Amino acid sequence: MALPPQLKAIQHYLRTAQEHEKRDPVVAYYCRLYAMQTGMKLDSKTPECRKFLVKLMDQLETMKKELTDSDSITHEVVGNAHIENYALKMFLYADNEDRSGRFHKNMIKSFYTSSLLLDVLSVFGELSEENIQHRKYARWKATYIHNCLKSGETPQAGPAGYEEETYDEEYGAEGGGGPSSQSAQPQSPPHSQPGFGDPNQGPGSMGGPPYPPTNYNNIHIPPGAHCPANTPAELPPPAGEAIKPVPVPRSIPAVDPSLRSATQEGDVRLTPEDYTRAQKYCKYAGSALQYEDVGTAVQNLQKALKLLTTGKE
Repeated sequence: MALPPQLKAIQHYLRTAQEHEKRDPVVAYYCRLYAMQTGMKLDSKTPECRKFLVKLMDQLETMKKELTDSDSITHEVVGNAHIENYALKMFLYADNEDRSGRFHKNMIKSFYTSSLLLDVLSVFGELSEENIQHRKYARWKATYIHNCLKSGETPQAGPAGYEEETYDEEYGAEGGGGPSSQSAQPQSPPHSQPGFGDPNQGPGSMGGPPYPPTNYNNIHIPPGAHCPANTPAELPPPAGEAIKPVPVPRSIPAVDPSLRSATQEGDVRLTPEDYTRAQKYCKYAGSALQYEDVGTAVQNLQKALKLLTTGKE
């Protein structure tokens, strides 16, 4: 069924869902859920939109039944961790390619798709400030590099030139469209950045730091850090370039000596919110281990232990 023009804003989320149908059904499910929720806000009254959204709801119900054994579907905390880890791994893959001077369509698509998945995170609640910044930077990078390659210019690696530009909402992962700016070549680093407001209304702009912090929800990841060879997107190398994965040594953080005897200190009273946060840290750790990210797993488990034994983070 064709997408009604009134729901054009959700087309890229539906395409991302379709691309992940077999690769990662959990990602596909939440992309469609976000698209459905957004579509309801855009237009749920006209007959063609209502018919499309009802069909999308039926598809979601079918997927939910098929994925009934998945914790990422039955437990929001796990689903949140799954989508966030996936989005940030994709972001890091693209960021590493960018900082290494390897500019190609796959890395553009990774930047753009990571920004879409960070939008999708809003189905679980408000985005953290860190993820808002990651989303802005990823969209800027995708559109900037796309424009450079389209005009035959050589992109500038890293955050240099992260400034306010106007964006064409037509930009897509296939390489169509792009940001409309005076020049794709970045100027001197400014003190503002492109902003993206309500995804339903299209991109806007707002002030902010010149580059998003690399502290992902208190999980420190060095700028340009390598992702595992099997990145979530399982992206093939660009045509004509045979890129062999290079093993990257993992730095495992030292265990805090105070956490070796994990017993509660005195009269520690935990609130329901404390239990929820501790559970979230454990789920993040489990999700990190799926990508063999030991450092992130250890850091999150330490945070959970500290919270449970001291009542403090």
